[in-house]
Amino acid sequence: MADAHDKKEEAKAAAPAPAGGGGIKAFLPLILVIVLMPGLAYVMTSYVLVPRLQKALGPPTVSARENEEGGEETPAKPEGGHDGHESKPASKGAGGHGGASKGAKTKVQLSKIVVNVSGSLGTRMLLASVTLAGKDELKTKVEENTDQLRDIASSILGSKTIADLEKPEARNLIRAELLSQFNSALGGGVAEIFITELAIQ
Repeated sequence: MADAHDKKEEAKAAAPAPAGGGGIKAFLPLILVIVLMPGLAYVMTSYVLVPRLQKALGPPTVSARENEEGGEETPAKPEGGHDGHESKPASKGAGGHGGASKGAKTKVQLSKIVVNVSGSLGTRMLLASVTLAGKDELKTKVEENTDQLRDIASSILGSKTIADLEKPEARNLIRAELLSQFNSALGGGVAEIFITELAIQ
């Protein structure tokens, strides 16, 4: 019996003693996570998420980029005025902004149109102001149909989601929709639409 007890004692003595504190080896996984996570997040964002988003949204059109920088030419112009409309600004020459020439356009403003952004459950608001440009009779047409035009603008703007509004060509698409619907409501006469204010809150 004492023999068995002695053998157990010898086995315990021969077994290696457990490590006291582990030192830095105990924290090595935690240190690796802290060091590697920012780099891994950067790589995933730059090389996986951003390319997928760009592919889903599609490449920005050249005309959309030019319109944002220049703000003059819009794809909505050919729809509203066809060939005759495009030749008018060229005939104005250097005095295009003077207003004294025969081809001067009447401008009418619809300001402060506020709508809820679609899909935001009423938490996001869109504020827009637009200016309509056309011939002299446009002013009377707009004044007679202001409420209808504001309703049309509210419907079009209220149907847009955050994703729609963040697209590079969003302003041009909204401009084209407004031009088409305003001309339908007024029986024509709107040559151009300028979005003077577009803010998401």
